[in-house]
Amino acid sequence: MRYFLEVAYDGTRFHGWQVQPNALSVQEVLNDCLRKVFRLPDVETIGSGRTDTGVHATQQWVHVDLPAVFAPEEIQYKLNRILPPDIAVGQVFPVGPEAHTRFDAVSRTYEYRITLEKNPFLVRHTYYLSRIPDVAQMNKAAQVLLEQEDFTTFSKVKGDTQHYRCTITYASWRQEGHLLIFTIQANRFLRGMVRLVVGTLLDVGKGKLTVPGFREAVERQNRALASGAAPAEGLFLHRVEYPPGYFDQQRLLFEAALAER
Repeated sequence: MRYFLEVAYDGTRFHGWQVQPNALSVQEVLNDCLRKVFRLPDVETIGSGRTDTGVHATQQWVHVDLPAVFAPEEIQYKLNRILPPDIAVGQVFPVGPEAHTRFDAVSRTYEYRITLEKNPFLVRHTYYLSRIPDVAQMNKAAQVLLEQEDFTTFSKVKGDTQHYRCTITYASWRQEGHLLIFTIQANRFLRGMVRLVVGTLLDVGKGKLTVPGFREAVERQNRALASGAAPAEGLFLHRVEYPPGYFDQQRLLFEAALAER
């Protein structure tokens, strides 16, 4: 039976979400715990998105097939008992056999967090800037993103992406005390895209790039025009959303699949 797991993690010590050879990943640790808890010889999990080395998630959805029916709270409790402190399972939903965390998602939201005050307790989860950038200019530049469709400029050179089109529906900076937070929402993101966007927007805020210059960089679809990527520690996969009523519908499909067994 298939379940969706809501997973949060501090990505500091992990080489990203996805399993890879010779490097510890969040998915590897989660898979290992699933095998132990449910006594499985092997397990396959699919995440709603990838995060790179050092990037965090407050909401990553994962689907997994288990050999029996379990109460959602039982899955959550058993996994949280053995997962390390930097990974936690939140909500658990039973879903239909065709449900897919990645393909069924309709939007993803990332947050990038900057601290304007040197704080040793935020060092793993924010990027420290000693001077506040021009937030108004960065927000003007951020609105350019909503007018564009092709984001080749903010794609990794050696990526395996088939196309570079994304629909960005929200992009804005806000200040909360000593924190400066950038929120961006889209139907999909290219690998490494958000950190490249943030790095280039920060150049606008520092006066190194004008808003028209930012627009030109995006429109010319030239990777060389992007600034350096912002550091990984400030980035969070913040929210992944599904169609309205999705989990209610999936519960009915789960019950129908259970009745056929």
